[in-house]
Amino acid sequence: MSNTKKRNPWAWIPTLYFAQGLPYVAVNVLTVIMYKRLGISNTDIALYTGWLYLPWVIKPFWSPFVDIIKTKRWWTVLMQWIIGIGLAAVAFSIPTPFFFQLTLAIFWLVGFASATHDIASDGFYMVALEEHQQAAYVGIRSTFYRVATIVGQGLLVIIAGMIESSTGLDPVTFEVEANPGIEAVDYRANYEIKEITLNENQKGIEQFVFSTTKVEIPTVAPETVQLTADSIVTDVPFSSFSKMMIDSIAKLNIENGFVMKEEAVAETKAVESKSHALEGFENWIRNTFGEEKREVKALQNNFAIVGVTLSQQPKEESRILIVTYKSGDQSIKLEQNKLSTRLEFNKDNWNKTAYLYLEVDNKLAKVTTADFQGTSGNIPMAWTIVFVVLSIFFLLVALYHGFILPRPSTDRSVNGGEKATAGEIVTGFINTFKTFFQKKQICVAMAFMLLYRLPEAQLIKIINPFFLDPVDKGGLGLTTGQVGLVYGTIGIIALTLGGIIGGICASKGGLKKWLWPMAFCISLNSLVYIVLSAYQPSASSFGGIVAICTGMFIDQFGYGFGFTAFMLYMMYFADGPYKTSHYAICTAFMALGMMLPGMWSGWLQELVGYNHFFIWTLLCCFATWIVTAMIKVDPSYGKKKTTEEKVEEENLIEDQEL
Repeated sequence: MSNTKKRNPWAWIPTLYFAQGLPYVAVNVLTVIMYKRLGISNTDIALYTGWLYLPWVIKPFWSPFVDIIKTKRWWTVLMQWIIGIGLAAVAFSIPTPFFFQLTLAIFWLVGFASATHDIASDGFYMVALEEHQQAAYVGIRSTFYRVATIVGQGLLVIIAGMIESSTGLDPVTFEVEANPGIEAVDYRANYEIKEITLNENQKGIEQFVFSTTKVEIPTVAPETVQLTADSIVTDVPFSSFSKMMIDSIAKLNIENGFVMKEEAVAETKAVESKSHALEGFENWIRNTFGEEKREVKALQNNFAIVGVTLSQQPKEESRILIVTYKSGDQSIKLEQNKLSTRLEFNKDNWNKTAYLYLEVDNKLAKVTTADFQGTSGNIPMAWTIVFVVLSIFFLLVALYHGFILPRPSTDRSVNGGEKATAGEIVTGFINTFKTFFQKKQICVAMAFMLLYRLPEAQLIKIINPFFLDPVDKGGLGLTTGQVGLVYGTIGIIALTLGGIIGGICASKGGLKKWLWPMAFCISLNSLVYIVLSAYQPSASSFGGIVAICTGMFIDQFGYGFGFTAFMLYMMYFADGPYKTSHYAICTAFMALGMMLPGMWSGWLQELVGYNHFFIWTLLCCFATWIVTAMIKVDPSYGKKKTTEEKVEEENLIEDQEL
């Protein structure tokens, strides 16, 4: 029986799970942004940062050590110290000439420390809280993890941007207005690639100059564009013309030294030959289950080209200009997949013009604007400060958790807290996996972890394309900005509320009582999207956008509420001497259950259409309900116990230990 001082869970759960989410974002998201800002090629960024995710994939393989050696509390605090020191090492490595190789190595170590921290903190959560508390706070821990991802991807990037804006040359801006009421044919000048001619006033000080301070773009592009070559006029489809212009800009920016040329990558084109059996199978699916296609003329997104140059030879070795979205409608965007918006001006190219490509969503129904800003600050210093801030935060968190985390008597290594020998560690490592696969109902549990989220695993890959695709393709025809509102705002709020309320309900009545309501709620999303795809409410009307937002709220609230049962069942199944490592193994099955169905969802949707695809996901809900019916859960699990029940349970534990 524990006689340690009780801690209010609110004193440590929010900070613990905020600290769990932040290094994950730092390693897997901030690295991409930072390396892009520092001029690393897309090829290298994709290749090397992709491997940084590996520690989270393979973490079950070393999770037994967290159970065997020391306590979960010890591991949690130690990993926070290591992460804090590692982030400091990243900060001091950024200004070095070989920063890319050095920071990658450190991020790799931080990634392993962060994955180990995930294992230990999840294990500590299970040993430090009673069952009903685990149920009650499961939504709180998820909420603060999400807050960490928002802070990591939003606030920290904003801080870096503010530092960049406050150093170097003065920031420069231009405005883009998208207008659906004007004809594209009158704005052919938007497509021209031409050098900027500066006036005497602009040459007076060193500054960046855009070719215009405001550009007006019709939202719908012309069907064709007339091109003249050798006195021959040819009508070119606009889709081909826009691709040609992107390629031309990319080539010019590279030739003039504004953008570093990517290392040549051998392109291997997939052979377009399929077996007759596969083609026949696809045709059978398409003809039997596919929707009837509606032939509607597709609209093209319009674009405009904006130039930028430097007024004087740079006083430094070079000036880096980074152009980003600042404010306004996000349906107006910079092309960044094929073109870099990081431009380097030096003594050889300062008086030449670099080019940007802006695109507007053709589904915009009213006049809207967006502002873009070019900054030329000290990028290494900005990201050094960001990682210094992160490091200080983690060192403070480690100090705080070293004091505030409770010391439950149940938090001990599987050998009873004694120092383990090498033989005991090896034996414990083997027993971890052996005992997991020897648990009662192991096959049923694995099926539950793989299939409970089967509908969601397929939907999650298709929801955004469904929102963005035009009505004639079965979608809702939302703009990018509207998707941000519906999915990124309404959805996040509903998901958080669903998780919190799900945790409260489970703590009141127990997992078994709420298992079926939660299983049905997590299936609501399929019904929502069947209705939305059948009626296709117009996003341009107030009633339509309200209907879409309502559907998204129901979907995400139901998912957040229903996901509570999944999290609690993994905790329930992992319970035992090796609960920490067993829970890590459960999360590996969870990830596999999301990955595999998502791989075929796009292929199937293209064959049958959106509405029939959503009907298919509803049929997949039977898999959710079947595995829910098969599992067995203690009726008291997750429910708050009476004083008499607690005393009886503690006496039983003491008898077993004796």
